[in-house]
Amino acid sequence: MKNLLTLIFCLLVWTGFSQTKSSQRNPSLMEGTALQVGMSDARLQRIDAMCEAHIKEGKLPGIVALVAKNGRIIYHKAFGMADSPAGKPMTTDAIFRIASQSKAITSTAVMMLWEEGKFRLDDPISKYIPAFKNPKVLQSFQYRDTSYRAKPAKREITIRHLLTHTSGIGYGVIDGDERFRMIYKKAGITDLFTTEDISIEESVKKLAELPLHHDPGDGYVYSEGLDVLGYFIEVISGMSFSDFLQERLFKPLGMNDTHFYLPSEQANRLVKVQQKEEEKWVHYPVTFYDTDYPIKGAKRFYSGGAGLSSTAKDYATFLQMYLNGGELNGIRFLSRTTIETMMQNQVKDFWEGSGKHYGLAFGVVNEEGVAQGGLGSLGTFDWGGYFNTQYFADPKEKVIGILMKQTQGPVDDQTGWMFRMLVGQAIDN
Repeated sequence: MKNLLTLIFCLLVWTGFSQTKSSQRNPSLMEGTALQVGMSDARLQRIDAMCEAHIKEGKLPGIVALVAKNGRIIYHKAFGMADSPAGKPMTTDAIFRIASQSKAITSTAVMMLWEEGKFRLDDPISKYIPAFKNPKVLQSFQYRDTSYRAKPAKREITIRHLLTHTSGIGYGVIDGDERFRMIYKKAGITDLFTTEDISIEESVKKLAELPLHHDPGDGYVYSEGLDVLGYFIEVISGMSFSDFLQERLFKPLGMNDTHFYLPSEQANRLVKVQQKEEEKWVHYPVTFYDTDYPIKGAKRFYSGGAGLSSTAKDYATFLQMYLNGGELNGIRFLSRTTIETMMQNQVKDFWEGSGKHYGLAFGVVNEEGVAQGGLGSLGTFDWGGYFNTQYFADPKEKVIGILMKQTQGPVDDQTGWMFRMLVGQAIDN
């Protein structure tokens, strides 16, 4: 009887802090037509011409493009090849490594736990991961032996700093500062994704020992802060980060093709990462990472900043939840008021002149960006990924645009800005 009561209590606690029903009920994304939602089918076909030209001219091997408006998918097409050397055509249900598009998902998970009163955004991360206590800032560096001196930081790293890339933490092998690339390599930091047998906890605790670019809050440096928050979610929730996302976000949203590591039955839908070599598309080789990480290796490194793979439709579903004010299909994931906070400028003037500011999960178009043209309405939010994927969602027009590709190395790819502009010009109401 005692064990039964304990089980019932645990279930009640979990239910109290899991998804809740909403008085709103926006259905999952459905198929629709351009005419139904006030868009021009003839103008949407300009996207066909753009994608087909990039494929024909050898600028890209393959593309999946999706446009949704008012909760209806009105354009979802595949072009070119998912695997050029193998002659495998691209399909609309192809799975892509979304890399930094993982960041918004991790941020969403953080904010879901914040809504439960688990922490405050300006809490020091060391309160939950003690290894980050007393951070230090790089002061001097010796290239000959990679030794360095560091001074105590003026303040602790907070959860808000980690969400906004203002913590001072760097990004290892892709860091813009060579000193940090060398420091992270010497320390054995695992960047981005891996097939190796290491957990995010192990990597994050090593990261905590390293110096910062700047005092927390005093600058913007793209960072592994979302990896730190992936481990933070494990600490707060008592679940693996992968399980948390599956149970609290992906399954309730119906994002059945989104994973850190793909189930075997989905592996054949993973698009190959390709590069241009002597005017031919070839598989990208193993470098500091193996591009087959989603389907091989130890499969235990849950990178909150870069580790997920997904489809265009799954990611559009995630964005639709945001356009609905945090709800989908009668389930409340975030409050509308929380999303309003998330979209505010959280990085002072660090992005000044870009036409955007950075919130707690996305880049957000400001008045300057609207004036530039082609970025969407005020408040349009967006981001992209390391393997050449892009997305945006316009809350005023209720429009989502997803563009999925898988390339590395130099390519003459103009589809990102062209797609966004072409979606905007197709609005016909």
